[in-house]
Amino acid sequence: CAVPYTRGREVSRPSKDIIAEVALLVAQGYKSITLLGQNVNSYGLDKKGEELTFAQLLTQIGEFGHRSKKEFWVYFTSPHPRDMNDEVIEVISKYKVLAKQIHLPMQSGDDKVLMRMNRKHNMEKYRHIVESIRRLIPQATLFTDIIVGFTGETEEQFENTRLAMEEFKFNMSYTAIYSPRPGATSHRWVDDIPQEEKKRRLHVLTNELRKHNLPFNKKMVGKTVRVLVRGTDRKEGFLSSHTEGKLIIRFASEDQDLIGQFVDIRITSATDFSMEGE
Repeated sequence: CAVPYTRGREVSRPSKDIIAEVALLVAQGYKSITLLGQNVNSYGLDKKGEELTFAQLLTQIGEFGHRSKKEFWVYFTSPHPRDMNDEVIEVISKYKVLAKQIHLPMQSGDDKVLMRMNRKHNMEKYRHIVESIRRLIPQATLFTDIIVGFTGETEEQFENTRLAMEEFKFNMSYTAIYSPRPGATSHRWVDDIPQEEKKRRLHVLTNELRKHNLPFNKKMVGKTVRVLVRGTDRKEGFLSSHTEGKLIIRFASEDQDLIGQFVDIRITSATDFSMEGE
């Protein structure tokens, strides 16, 4: 909420520079590239008529990937539901290099809280986006951001967030306890939710995430998936990797040459937040 106040308004880089940088990274052997922005899918809106839209930028990157014949995954973060549209989702569905993973911050499952957060979207809009994702790219994983204990959040409003998590069955949720941020409008309001209650609500949402993650991950057992090896795992003798959908899979290996490479892994076991394979 405070980013525009602390960093200033976002400015779109020239699309030709972005595409050239992607091409350079791919030529250098990079396998995972992330497009970054305060609100990445509002790209080009500050230069209307002079610059590509975000969907057009993704299309050009997708076309480059198709021509290059190279294997790499392109992600983007973080989009705003206000500016997310079916055109972007359709483009992702068309190109192999555009990773089938969407990080879509919900922040709250209650319209009144979203209004007080000045989020400029409501649950009807958010639900439409999720339905489009499920319809156009059903294999995509869905990540989100949520804030618990926002000023004035009632138990009923919090329950609406829990119900939204139950409905959308996110693969991952980055849930944070609210704290006032200088510059944001809410900084002027009394932070009236006790810290212990905020922690309780965080715990409830973490358990809700676990409840849906475990069945999803268990269904992956026995399947063979493409992963990108990221480095050594905390478990000794294992390497850590992630799927195109950014699901974590560890596997027994001490071959450092695999780091930064794509490999095929057969999943042998699963927990709520990770999987193991070979």
